[in-house]
Amino acid sequence: MKTFYRLSLRVCIAFIPAAVFQNVAIAQSMVSNTSEEKVPPYTLPDPLIAQDGKKVTSAAEWNTHQRPYIYHLFEENVYGRFPLTKIPVQYEIKETGKQALNGLATRKQVRIYFDAPARQVYMDLLVYLPASAKGPVPVFAGYNFSGNHTIARDPGILLSEKWIDARGKGVANNRATDSSRGASESQWQVQEIISHGYGLAVAYYGDIEPDNPDGWKTGIRTMMAGALQIKPEEWGAIGAWAWGLARIMDYLQQDAAIDAKKVALIGHSRLGKAALWAGASDQRFAVIISNESGEGGAALSKRWYGETVGIINQKFPHWFGANYKKYNDNTAALPVDQHMLLSLMAPRPLYVASAEGDQWSDPKGEFLAAKYAGAVYALFHKKGIDEDSMPGLHQPVGNTIRYHYRAGKHDVTLYDWQQYLGFADRWWKQ
Repeated sequence: MKTFYRLSLRVCIAFIPAAVFQNVAIAQSMVSNTSEEKVPPYTLPDPLIAQDGKKVTSAAEWNTHQRPYIYHLFEENVYGRFPLTKIPVQYEIKETGKQALNGLATRKQVRIYFDAPARQVYMDLLVYLPASAKGPVPVFAGYNFSGNHTIARDPGILLSEKWIDARGKGVANNRATDSSRGASESQWQVQEIISHGYGLAVAYYGDIEPDNPDGWKTGIRTMMAGALQIKPEEWGAIGAWAWGLARIMDYLQQDAAIDAKKVALIGHSRLGKAALWAGASDQRFAVIISNESGEGGAALSKRWYGETVGIINQKFPHWFGANYKKYNDNTAALPVDQHMLLSLMAPRPLYVASAEGDQWSDPKGEFLAAKYAGAVYALFHKKGIDEDSMPGLHQPVGNTIRYHYRAGKHDVTLYDWQQYLGFADRWWKQ
């Protein structure tokens, strides 16, 4: 059956029995599809319809009632509970460099202890700021995949001492070596960021929790369970990583060299999922950027294309809250979808990006989610994406919500950074 699409929150065909959809969902849950012709009809919940069935018509109504309601649905059904308990934190400056990157930047390496005064549980934060800065500067913040030392060929960066996936370049026995320095520099474009007058604050996500099914045993979900008053099973690794991003924000707020009102949170792939959940959970982040975050990130879950809820929960059982697995075979029953997660960023600037060579992340599903989030941004008199059709390659669209689709594979490239920096310029250099 060929399916015709239109941009509407209602895309189901009413006369098809519900049992048919359920059987189709069960069959598809562990199978990937990358053909638009095979995408069956689906129905998306409307973020502006309140629990009592009434339509939300104002920003005040959204902030007071609807946003907390939708956020709770994501806690309950997708990511697990986000802990709000305050904990004593200590910051230790481990190293500073006044002439980093051939004199372009100053470097600061900060250890953030979560269990003061014991100082056994920590995250290492690497901060670069433009050497020419005359005052507090805006900052891009996010996680890297294999240690801070991988983002630049800077011998002054401390090597990570934590567990690292063996697939990482220059990793031996799950530990970093000098040969891994700068292994991910193309994904960070540090000098490009500095040239725009912005800083960069990055941490290794494994400092919060190792990314494997047993990572919770040595990560903060166990080590900080008592202090945070939350059980390990009440949230997943993505929730833990999102919590760590909020702790980075805590540090940025107290560093006088940083303009904490201008922090752009960026994440790629699984770390894009964490960035979106952190952006929803902590509204101090001024700009949120999702780079190919896919299933459980910016892509619609009810749309059968690329990675599915069932596949992601089987491959990465530690990422999400336990209840998300209930929807492995029945995404139709999921009370939320990712356009609603993106809506939680309103009215802050939001950028969603996809790649042609990354169909697993469902580029069209990411575009549609960004498009549909615009209904909530409109409550704040902010423009989202006007275009009804998926844009062509290298043709960014949108306003306060922006989207682009580039050539290439699942990655973060110079082209991506050029768009993100231009987006930041638009809000921060007016």
